[in-house]
Amino acid sequence: MTRWVERPVPTAAYADLQAAGLSPLLARLYAARGVTSAAELSLEGRDLAPASGPSALYGLDAAARILADALMAGKGIVIVGDYDCDGATATALLVEALQACGAARVDYVVPNRFTCGYGLTPAVLKLIPPVAEVLVTVDNGISSLEGVREAKARGLQVVITDHHLPGAELPAADAIVNPNQPACPFPWKGSAGVAVAFYLAAALRSVLDAEGWFAARPRPSFAPLWDLVALGTVADVVPLERNNRILVMQGLRRLNAGRGRPGLQALLEVAGRASGRLQASDLGFILGPRINAAGRLEDMEIGIRLLLAPDLESARPLAMQLDEINRRRRGIEDDMRNTAEMLLEVETELLQNYGLCLFEPDWHAGIVGIVAGRLRERYHRPVIAFADLGDGWLQGSGRSIPALHLRDALAQCATQAPGLLGRFGGHAMAAGLRLRREALPQFQALFEAVLRDRLSAEDLEESIATDGSLRGAELGLETAHLLEGAGPWGNRFPEPLFSGSFRVCDWRLLKGGHLRFTLETPGGQRLEAVQFHPPAEPRSTWIEALYIPEINRYRGEERLQLRLRQWQCKEENDARN
Repeated sequence: MTRWVERPVPTAAYADLQAAGLSPLLARLYAARGVTSAAELSLEGRDLAPASGPSALYGLDAAARILADALMAGKGIVIVGDYDCDGATATALLVEALQACGAARVDYVVPNRFTCGYGLTPAVLKLIPPVAEVLVTVDNGISSLEGVREAKARGLQVVITDHHLPGAELPAADAIVNPNQPACPFPWKGSAGVAVAFYLAAALRSVLDAEGWFAARPRPSFAPLWDLVALGTVADVVPLERNNRILVMQGLRRLNAGRGRPGLQALLEVAGRASGRLQASDLGFILGPRINAAGRLEDMEIGIRLLLAPDLESARPLAMQLDEINRRRRGIEDDMRNTAEMLLEVETELLQNYGLCLFEPDWHAGIVGIVAGRLRERYHRPVIAFADLGDGWLQGSGRSIPALHLRDALAQCATQAPGLLGRFGGHAMAAGLRLRREALPQFQALFEAVLRDRLSAEDLEESIATDGSLRGAELGLETAHLLEGAGPWGNRFPEPLFSGSFRVCDWRLLKGGHLRFTLETPGGQRLEAVQFHPPAEPRSTWIEALYIPEINRYRGEERLQLRLRQWQCKEENDARN
């Protein structure tokens, strides 16, 4: 059973935030999320970590110098991206920034997930046009030892920009910019690949400034890049530490002011979502999945073309295409998830394992990561789902729980069984690998042994952190407005979640399987509530619920609505006490 645990609120931080003028509720929420002073809540562009100085990204100066020299010499520059939303936004950003700075010869290459694999592989190098002289990776490359060697042998200068964890050996590139590489003093290790690309663009402009490059041409503003940085950061589910919150806030402000790029405006149109009140969650659940769908089912080239579209007329057909691809993605995902859950209903002994390693021959390689994530959410244990690549290799995509660093667990597997894993990489919470099909049983046993070495049974018991209860006047529309303006919320800076007892006055099933409730507090206050994708229907008059207060806007009216995340049945006497 899931445990609900109230977040501790550091007393000193809570008092300091109130003394700075914050409401008791906001002071409590921010203090519980690690904020210690009101100054940390300033999310202006000027508050960003600097691109120069003792704590700047290691390798940034060298990378900017290479690009500046190439740009001024008219050399051919090629960006090698990645097939997810972070990689697509980083690719579009660097292409747009280079062109705005006056680069005459800029191109990009995006690997196909199914034919090229991840990173700067030899297969990707075959796509590089012969006129290329400088190659820049975004959101990949830190583990591409062979690809970098081959690129250097071809006479290319190579700049790696990435944010994934490096292995024991770094590629022999001309410059590497990655906050997670050894000796990098940059404090914000959770930066997304698109944020690293943004810092490179800013450093490039500074070098060109010093060279007098803009004396004869306009010095570009990079404000139009904010929406790309915000989208890639949220879609990659990196921690919303302060620097990332600044990046996301700046992008949201631009989008909500109607100044977002045409491609994102078109994508919001087809999703039926108006700009003006967009939240970080809209980037993660509306825009991100539609762009990611291109890389999962077809080719991320479609997504990048949308992001670079110069006007709505050219963007709308691409947005419609991405929306259709995303609909297909959801159908495939549902089928795969149902297959996995039926398998676990039959082979119930698998649920005794510390982790789940599942494989079906007809699973789609672009969707296994999403399915692994859904199963991780339901069963609260690390999950790796595998798809058959058709050449004797399996592609695995894994999702983890907070207690396990998944990439480190895969590294331990590779150390204990040299040669077993074809290739692996990723983060603490998400990682991927390739494996020979005949090696799957050996890997399943080894992975389980590694998990039992690294985890305890208690780690597999899910707990949900809450912000306690709202009482009386706190449970009102004013609070929903307050929370809506207090974000952005996201990974490691979670959306406020409250708990409370309610009498179920009425409920009904909505289209799509959602539930609409009429609830009543013990004090007699009646409230509307909704739960998306509920696991069951209420069988009790009273429930203890976890909820998020939000605003239901309809035809110009605003009403308070509780979005239920989870609920448990209660006895009536317990609920009233």
